[in-house]
Amino acid sequence: MNTFKKVVLLATLVFAAQLAKAQHLFRGRVIDSATRQPIEYAMVTTGHQSASTNRSGNFQLSLSSDSAMLTISYMGYKTKMIIAKSSDSRMLIVLNRCTIDLKEVVISPSLNSNSFHTISALDLNLRPVNSSQDLMRLVPGLFIAQHMGGGKAEQIFIRGFDADHGTDLNVSVDGMPVNMVSHIHGQGYADLHFLIPETVATYDFGKGPYYTGYGDLATAGYLSYTTKDALEKSMISIEGGQFNTFRVAGVVDLLSGKAKQNGENAYIAGEYNYTDGPFELAEHYKRFNLFGKYSKQLGANNKLSISASTFSTSWIPSGEIPERAVFGGTTAIDDDGNAIKIPAAANTINRFGTIDSAQNGKSTRINAIAKLSSDLKNNWSMENELYYTHYTFQLHVNTTFFADDPDNGDEKFQKEKRDMFGYNGKLTKRSYFGNGSLTSTIGIGDRMDRTYGTLYSDVTQQYQFLDAISQGDVTENNLNAYVDETLQTGKWLFNAGARIDYLHFNFNDTAQNKAVISPKINIQYTANDEVQLYLKVGKGFHSNDARAVIGNKGLETLPAAYGADLGLNWKPIPHLYLNAALWYLYLQQEFVYTDDGTIEPGGKTRREGVDFSARYQLAKWLFADLNVNLAKPRLVGAEKGEDYLALAPTFTSTGGLDFKFDNGINGGISYRYMHKRPGNENYSLTADGYYVTDLKVNYTRKRYEVGLSVENLFNTKWNEFEAEEETQLRNETAPVDQMSFTPGTPFYAKLRVAVFF
Repeated sequence: MNTFKKVVLLATLVFAAQLAKAQHLFRGRVIDSATRQPIEYAMVTTGHQSASTNRSGNFQLSLSSDSAMLTISYMGYKTKMIIAKSSDSRMLIVLNRCTIDLKEVVISPSLNSNSFHTISALDLNLRPVNSSQDLMRLVPGLFIAQHMGGGKAEQIFIRGFDADHGTDLNVSVDGMPVNMVSHIHGQGYADLHFLIPETVATYDFGKGPYYTGYGDLATAGYLSYTTKDALEKSMISIEGGQFNTFRVAGVVDLLSGKAKQNGENAYIAGEYNYTDGPFELAEHYKRFNLFGKYSKQLGANNKLSISASTFSTSWIPSGEIPERAVFGGTTAIDDDGNAIKIPAAANTINRFGTIDSAQNGKSTRINAIAKLSSDLKNNWSMENELYYTHYTFQLHVNTTFFADDPDNGDEKFQKEKRDMFGYNGKLTKRSYFGNGSLTSTIGIGDRMDRTYGTLYSDVTQQYQFLDAISQGDVTENNLNAYVDETLQTGKWLFNAGARIDYLHFNFNDTAQNKAVISPKINIQYTANDEVQLYLKVGKGFHSNDARAVIGNKGLETLPAAYGADLGLNWKPIPHLYLNAALWYLYLQQEFVYTDDGTIEPGGKTRREGVDFSARYQLAKWLFADLNVNLAKPRLVGAEKGEDYLALAPTFTSTGGLDFKFDNGINGGISYRYMHKRPGNENYSLTADGYYVTDLKVNYTRKRYEVGLSVENLFNTKWNEFEAEEETQLRNETAPVDQMSFTPGTPFYAKLRVAVFF
């Protein structure tokens, strides 16, 4: 018998021995005692074997004995121990909420390669949030900025990317895309303001292009929010603060406790926001949100959820202003690319002043989602989802003032109306053998976007039309499919998958088609309950704007991104959790969004860096967190010194202390730090860094809560956004190339009162 046959025989005997030892199956479902909703990622352990619950709260263990002592735990819930027999029907295990204890966190090989779940669950439970901006800042290393008023989608910075408004970060809510492809204000425009923070149950994020369920725009990573299916209690809150700020919000349960026991839930949520902001020109920012959700357990194995929401906002931004309009002796760039010093402009304004008061914006979004989740026989499960969005956007913007048109000014008008339809489907099979499992998933999806009357034009400050820069209807369809296999055996977890995306672009009745295949491989090794190593390798992509694709201006249609992460999850002591990763990402083509409504090719780029996160429980009531993110973003092929990526973050950090006392006092103090970074490709201009501290303190009782939040506690003078602009003020005879900025919020206090019922 040759060596190969001996190895095959030995492997067969070992596999058969495992099967012989593990013939007794233990099945169950873990739910929350208050909401009766399933708990995902709860750990079920016995001896040296463990399993985690899936999205439906289900788990299965295969053991050699027909009885076992099972320990069921999840952070924020009281651990439960039960004696179970394999002959029992599927167990229903109910967990009760309790104070958070990091000691309960278990590093396990069965967590489906979700390296960041512990961090996201802990941060969402500890840190009070009352805006979509707060929700986004929970992601370690993710920074946001506003530069055209609070109504626009935030500028996103993550992993060495100035990701514009979402070009390199895939954002979704309940499986529905938030990013708008071929948007008039930037590819992948992700306006999350329709999401009411009080409705969020969980959020999930992943960095890099390693996840088969996420395709277009998931190069730096993805960010996914899930809304609550059921409320623990109803709530009405009123908030007021400086700068004529006002917010009223509420979530109200519509059904009785008996309906909940039968698996039926319905609630409605709403919010209204108003603020004038810190600017001399009152922002008059208004936002109205309304959200409703109904879910119903259909028999033992099917669950239906239906949700709908509407959102509208309007605002008057002060916009970006050039440094010389405020400061003297600032830096600019001459025609030869050299940095020069220039004096302050005449009639200077203060940091919160306005140059063009004609700027304004409006936006609306209506969403509808229907989802059916089914647990089928023989460990099969299926999800089917349909979604629809109707969206409108319009913006008057002027960032260059009189540089292009000294007579009429450089006012631009952006407008679009859009319908988006989509379907997501997923079929999953979990197979068990010995102390391992194989999870097989097939997914398909389709998304159709159609815009009507998309327009980018020059207008006067009186909004009179001058000429169209870009105009026409866009139709874009993304059909996708993926396969994903996850093998967990002993201490190892192997995940391999691939997805194919087929995109159809049509602009003004001219069409183009393109397909891309994206393979992914993830390997995870769990040495013990304290140490876990992982390697992630994958290919992703971000699509181009349909107008640029049809125009064929030297742009790739679906430029690829290739990445790798080498990471560690570690619990050196019971109350300390660490995550660290070395990473690399190469982009076939960077996209640069310009002020004339087009996308320019930015060339090939590479990024490499280090991510580090720590969560430490110093006492029963006190928690500390720290995130440090280093990145080296560079243009590939450019000369050294000319290869910087403008505005790309190189060093960021966030952290803080959160406290929760038994007497109801809770809150935290946190900081965010952005290091200075290049303002252009040769670093002759600089985007200044900043360090800002926020404070939140609440007094929470069973029936009410009183809270105080302070942004920029130490009244730091900082710039929220900066960018190189070639601007000309009314009194100037020629344009000047220098940094323009939007000032960051000064000391800003708000008081909140909430009632629970």
